[in-house]
Amino acid sequence: MALVKHNNNSISAVTSMASLSTGSMTFIKEINSNNATTTSFVHGSNDVVLDSTYPIYIIDLINIHNDTSDVYLQFNFSTDSGSNYNVTKTTTGFNAAHKEDGGYSVLQYEAGIDLAQGTGSQRLTAGQHNVSDTGHSGRMIFYKLSSTTFVKHFMSEISTTGYDGTNEYNYHTFIAGYGNTTSAINGIQFSINSGTHDGTFKLYGIKDS
Repeated sequence: MALVKHNNNSISAVTSMASLSTGSMTFIKEINSNNATTTSFVHGSNDVVLDSTYPIYIIDLINIHNDTSDVYLQFNFSTDSGSNYNVTKTTTGFNAAHKEDGGYSVLQYEAGIDLAQGTGSQRLTAGQHNVSDTGHSGRMIFYKLSSTTFVKHFMSEISTTGYDGTNEYNYHTFIAGYGNTTSAINGIQFSINSGTHDGTFKLYGIKDS
């Protein structure tokens, strides 16, 4: 298996982002949302750091629960400290799905969730079934958000409990892309495309030696 290294920590080039070494991570901020329309991390606000202190930032999403069914988690960037979340993005996405009864499984490209120079929010998940034990959980990674030279690459990997009207299923969604701006990103905002959400968002940084 091919390996790459960052700060002398081996990271598998082909395994899940969840396997990233936690020994290299510095905890920055936790937000516990409750009936929230949006959840935002803004540099300089409430102890949030999103500047050149860290070349890599990670946000863990833990049991993000929608208040209604068949809606999805999404995010956007800000370059003006949260006044606007409308950064131009180009992205790609695919997913795997498997029903609880084993009657359906698929691995497919999701043309309906990618963006081509779009400024709207990027969809991150399948629609979630709104019962008490369901939700979205996963991880996002962001690279060199403070750069004024390069576009801002990101990746996400999120597991969702979905529903087709009869059966629940696991939906595993992968998104990658970049914010097509050379301005520094200083805000990241999560929301549901309709309604509110609960859940825990944890921000970490990975620092060069």
